[in-house]
Amino acid sequence: MTQPHLEVTGDLGARYDEILTPAALDFVSELHDRFAGTRHDLLATRLRKRVDAANGRDPGFLTETAHIRRDPSWRVAGAGPGLEDRRVEITGPTDRKMAINALNSGARVWLADQEDATSPTWANVIEGQITLFDTVRGQLDFTSPEGKEYTVTGDATGATPTIVMRPRGWHLVEKNISFIDRANRTMSASGSLVDFGLYFFHNAQRLIDGGSGPYFYLPKLESHLEARLWDDIFSHSEDALGIPYGTIRATVLIETIQAAFEMEEILYELRDHCAGLNAGRWDYIFSIIKTFRARGRRFVFPDRKQITMTVPFMRAYTELLVSTCHGRGAYAIGGMSAFIPNRRDPEVTARALEQVAADKKREAGDGFDGTWVAHPDLIPTAQAEFDAVLGDRPNQLERTRDDVSVTAAELLDVASVGGQITTAGVRDNITIGLRYIESWLRGVGAAAIDNLMEDAATAEISRSQVWQWIHDNSVTAEGVRIDGPWVDALVADVFASLPRTPGDRFDDALSVFRTAALEPEFPTFLTVGAYARFL
Repeated sequence: MTQPHLEVTGDLGARYDEILTPAALDFVSELHDRFAGTRHDLLATRLRKRVDAANGRDPGFLTETAHIRRDPSWRVAGAGPGLEDRRVEITGPTDRKMAINALNSGARVWLADQEDATSPTWANVIEGQITLFDTVRGQLDFTSPEGKEYTVTGDATGATPTIVMRPRGWHLVEKNISFIDRANRTMSASGSLVDFGLYFFHNAQRLIDGGSGPYFYLPKLESHLEARLWDDIFSHSEDALGIPYGTIRATVLIETIQAAFEMEEILYELRDHCAGLNAGRWDYIFSIIKTFRARGRRFVFPDRKQITMTVPFMRAYTELLVSTCHGRGAYAIGGMSAFIPNRRDPEVTARALEQVAADKKREAGDGFDGTWVAHPDLIPTAQAEFDAVLGDRPNQLERTRDDVSVTAAELLDVASVGGQITTAGVRDNITIGLRYIESWLRGVGAAAIDNLMEDAATAEISRSQVWQWIHDNSVTAEGVRIDGPWVDALVADVFASLPRTPGDRFDDALSVFRTAALEPEFPTFLTVGAYARFL
């Protein structure tokens, strides 16, 4: 029998040895030995549920866990030190410059993102860990190629945001690290376990000593059993490092339609380690398109820009989230508006601030305890809306929203969105898909495109809508049937119009987009195949 272990196959850059230490790798190997099998089983369960949905079985609230929902006595652990006030959180990747900008932004929380805002190149994965390592130790700095120096100063009072780190989802692997199991089988390591394990091992005690703790955002969950796996990992990790049980705090992104039906159960499974839930709007929309993509006209969406937070099925989702969270003492964190300012264009900035103000006013009024922004210039606007509702209170957990009652039919009511599919909407999706994928292939996972912040989730919406429209034989408002040859010609036209630069990745991006949007088989995530082929 082989002793389970990890082998690093990626190239080692400067300071990688500070992260990939023998002790850290042993810890991550132990996580794989204990939990990788359960991960594989849960991914297989996802596939079975996808087949069920494709065959006409709608998801619903679980009968076997109704007793958990009916039991009024249980509560989650709630905010850990430094997470009491989360009214504005800034999201972004973990490269050094972006990290410093986030730490100096004045936000209450920094979502240090190793997931959708980060392209998982080997350099980004490990150098992101180095950024976090240095941040926790107060030694983060950066000098640009032009010689500009960046240092962490905090806000006007010197305060920096509490760090909440987001590891990759369960479906992603880390191909530069192999796990060799007890049967001497070799497999790619889990991206989730690598990201969580390295960060926790190196930084948990330092964070506690500094007055906060090891806090995590958990992405892409599809069931309470996936939440249970994370809770088991947290309990084991605390025990392995001699950290008190319940020190870890997790905030779960509800960004799949499956998880929307299991919000209470997810809170219950993580209750001793749980701070709250987040309304991950873009992945949520993608999840619905993906799940019901071949179910006919009832689930066909109009142009992406017409899917707003005020359409009925999105209102049902956010209202249920706030009500569920506050009934259990959990924070409800709002999502990210895609609008971003442009410091060179006052008109664009004014429109962005107006859109963001309306979005955050609605969230604060609905009972959310905080929200996300993707750009430091949006923080004053978002904070003003939450200040107006919260005042000096750190949250509004007392608003239990007993007036809310959401049915399964309301969560699945895509048809009431109405709207139209336009030729411009199809073209926009192709343009955004190609431009974002090209950016991602160059290692940039959060990209400003036409004054909107695009990440992997919005690119997934773009390509999955194109796939769905083709397979539904949809017709544009202009009367054009959306079929493969027409879309193929439109893709070629958009591709020919893209500005090219030496060394760009548009040729590869075109290949990825065609595979993800134009092939008969629908890839569950475009990033999985693109990562295997190109990163």
